Amino acid sequence: MPQATPRSSPPGARPSVFLLAGAFVTGMFLFVHGGCGGDECQDAADCREDKGPPASNTEWVCEDKRCEQHSVQVPPPDSGTDSGMPDSGMSDSGVPDSGMPDAGMPDSGTPDSGTPDAGPTTVSVQVLAFNDFHGQLEEPAGQILAGVAPDGGPVRVNAGGVTYFARHIAALRAANPNTVVVAAGDLIGASPLLSGLFHDEPTIEAMNLIGLDLVAVGNHEFDEGSTELLRMQSGGCHPVDGCLDGDGFPGANFKFLAANVATGVDRTLFPRYDVREFEGVKVAFIGMTLEDTPEIVTPTGVAGLTFKDEVQTVNALVPELRRQGIEAIIVVVHQGGIPTSGSLVNECKGAGADGLISGAIVGVAKGLNDAVDVIVSGHTHQAYNCVIDGKVVTSASSMGQLVTDIDLTLSKATGDVVEARANNVIVTRDVQEVGAVKDLVTKYQELVTPRANRVIGWVSQTLRTQSDSAGQSTLGFVIADSHLEATKPANLGGAQVAFMNPGGVRADIAQGEVTYGEAFTTQPFGNSLVTLTLTGAQIEQLLEWQWRPSGATLMLLPSAGFTYAFSASAPVGSRVDPASIRINGVTVDPAANYRVTANNYLASGGDGFQVFAEGTNRLGGAVDSDALEAYLKAHSSQASPLPAPALNRITRLP
Repeated sequence: MPQATPRSSPPGARPSVFLLAGAFVTGMFLFVHGGCGGDECQDAADCREDKGPPASNTEWVCEDKRCEQHSVQVPPPDSGTDSGMPDSGMSDSGVPDSGMPDAGMPDSGTPDSGTPDAGPTTVSVQVLAFNDFHGQLEEPAGQILAGVAPDGGPVRVNAGGVTYFARHIAALRAANPNTVVVAAGDLIGASPLLSGLFHDEPTIEAMNLIGLDLVAVGNHEFDEGSTELLRMQSGGCHPVDGCLDGDGFPGANFKFLAANVATGVDRTLFPRYDVREFEGVKVAFIGMTLEDTPEIVTPTGVAGLTFKDEVQTVNALVPELRRQGIEAIIVVVHQGGIPTSGSLVNECKGAGADGLISGAIVGVAKGLNDAVDVIVSGHTHQAYNCVIDGKVVTSASSMGQLVTDIDLTLSKATGDVVEARANNVIVTRDVQEVGAVKDLVTKYQELVTPRANRVIGWVSQTLRTQSDSAGQSTLGFVIADSHLEATKPANLGGAQVAFMNPGGVRADIAQGEVTYGEAFTTQPFGNSLVTLTLTGAQIEQLLEWQWRPSGATLMLLPSAGFTYAFSASAPVGSRVDPASIRINGVTVDPAANYRVTANNYLASGGDGFQVFAEGTNRLGGAVDSDALEAYLKAHSSQASPLPAPALNRITRLP
């Protein structure tokens, strides 16, 4: 495979603000317009909005400001491995039972060369990629670092919002009819109220309008379990809540992919890959999530599933794809890397080898077969544009703030990638919103507003998710306190201490009024509380497991009255002083039993805290967001808002 060429700045380069337009000009040249009159259009989105879906096997194209339908080549419905079908993708005779038909191509995968005047020898394919959307239909908070000003200061711009995201996708798609739109996981899950309250059906419907083609499953796709995820694909009303928006749910028009999520021997939850054909050249998209998904998802959500090694999964598929005459391979994986803080969206700077990004995706890229040309990644919510081991490796931040425009040049003779170039395009808000998507968002805003705006309490200062050097956060403590209060009565569990996982605290709560929508946003998973019995020795073991042999650290957030000290320099497994572990000032007895509350994610061993799973005498409790609402109502008023708790429950020692 030839060396891939990213459209990014050389390592160490920092463009001035005057060169900023180069970072996203690709996605801007068709965007700004003042609407269409009569039959005029500006891009394909206008055609979809004004004229409805195109005919079968065609796509709208805006040519000379008029809508035209152009034919497109679409793979058959059974492309890839069907859910529950054998993982090999091959029949007993060795004939592929997935992917595209040969389309006149010999078994060797080499198309007829034709005559010298047969036309172009290459075909251009565009892949538009994003990741970690998390149901962010409205404009997300925060800004994207877009450049560096002449004085050295940062240039930041507002970015994201699904109505603007849709317009950027449409404009980029209009530049090349050979376009595939893909997402690298966490499309849904951990979503704001607007999507989460409706079990993320609004996000699926929005992506149908936008024209998403493929999505690799991420860890948050399993937040409500694999059965619910299958409903996202196939449609139908929620089995408990029904269709909360008052009409049916059609499911996803796009395909979920899960190459490394096995339901049994040689079976996968969703197809392992999808094959698209462009002017006689096939391109394979392999989709999967990180192998460690069971460690960061509620165990009941992944019950019966096996998550396989990412590298081994892809490398085992390469020979199968090549037998189908496929040389162009793109991996869409929910795993990622970490760039240097302050990096621009098209840089690759980090603490890894050669000054490039670090993180798990680096090892994945280096381990994958050289037949892989491009890796679309996610999970870390970072932006980067890299070449690692000859493979283009990209990530588009999160929340729909960026779209990665990947341009491939494919050889018609060999089917291989001749050149691959990538550019992270900022989803600016200076473009016209797509009307059909805006109407969808407005519909759900009207449905959710009365509940979201209900005031449930007041706080005297902003409660923050950010932790101090000991792993403490004010919002994390308030949530843990609410969980303890909800389960403290003897008939509700008799809890003596509650623990909250920091990854479950998703957003700050601003000073002043607290609405239901804010409370939901900070705990969007709908977890229920579980009270169980642990011994004092198990509690010590629980605390020690906050520091992992791998070097990872996950600090639990304890409720008021629980205190302990740890030594940051002591060996892993021996950092907590047992004598310092106290409940209401009394040292915990290793042999005594204690009632402990955690959300059902932690209680079943989430985040790798298997000690919780060993707890006995379990009793289910309230939903976590309801517990927080009750706590705020009981402990705050407009005249006497809830103060932020002191960060004095965990003591960090040298």
